[in-house]
Amino acid sequence: MKASFEHIESVYWVFTQLCNDQCAHCYNLSGPKGAKMSEEECMQIIENLPPKIDRIILSGGEPLAERQKLYAILDRLKQRYPAHTQLMLQTNGDLLTEEILDTLIAKGVTRFDIASIDRFHKNAGARLTELADMFASRGVNGDDKDPLVDKDNYLHGHPLSWGYWGATDDMWLGGNWARGRAIKKGVWKKDPAHNFCTILSGARNFLGGYDDIPQEISIQLWQINPCCPGTKKALGDARHQKVADAMMQASQSPMWQKLNEGNPWQMGEHLGVSEAHAKARTQALKNVCLWCDEFFEQYCKASAHQVVEN
Repeated sequence: MKASFEHIESVYWVFTQLCNDQCAHCYNLSGPKGAKMSEEECMQIIENLPPKIDRIILSGGEPLAERQKLYAILDRLKQRYPAHTQLMLQTNGDLLTEEILDTLIAKGVTRFDIASIDRFHKNAGARLTELADMFASRGVNGDDKDPLVDKDNYLHGHPLSWGYWGATDDMWLGGNWARGRAIKKGVWKKDPAHNFCTILSGARNFLGGYDDIPQEISIQLWQINPCCPGTKKALGDARHQKVADAMMQASQSPMWQKLNEGNPWQMGEHLGVSEAHAKARTQALKNVCLWCDEFFEQYCKASAHQVVEN
């Protein structure tokens, strides 16, 4: 693990759960009535981010559903990180226009991902050709389809680029996200053998120490998490504490250390919760994320901004 968290490779920030769509598979219940934060809270979170970040991914919900807030966030990020930080935007593309695209580029966004090319989203990819033409007209390259894992994309220059993806039967939103509307609607991946923790967007390497994938944390609104689906209890509250401090505290815990290794079945061994029990429960629940939820509910309690192991 890293000895200091004043530098993080990648931060994935869902700053809004407001969305123009209401997809059946949405892991964070985004929609027209999705949860929001004030602009002031967003500015507090930016102040509490580490002083050095290689990449910041802004997502939702639909970021363009709160366009003025998004613009304010981009302006502040550009002030705080004037160089060497790549700004990425994940959007369903429904609200994107040429004028908005020009503004986003002017405000420093260099990577656009259209995360709606599947049967769940309202337009189901119907705008893809139109969006491709729009990006091409602004010189935004569409050749790089997988920029998230390759560190060269954010460590060695930030050329304008875009890509697209969507949920598939094998990989719901990049993994088996038994969360939000997906689990309510029964459209989550029931595969206990699939370890979401080991892939990007999972918990592995959120504290650093591995070179094969970026060190990435997720901030769901204000909740600091080791993974995009989010643990049942957050690492901390980014509105009120430094993200680096929350991560330093987590790095001292055997539980979080095991998640950093991508091994959720061993995170309770120091508490007497065996790996065999964890795997048996995962089989019964049909999903490793649901085992993680059960572990936090049964063996951990939350204080104001941290998880305390029983």
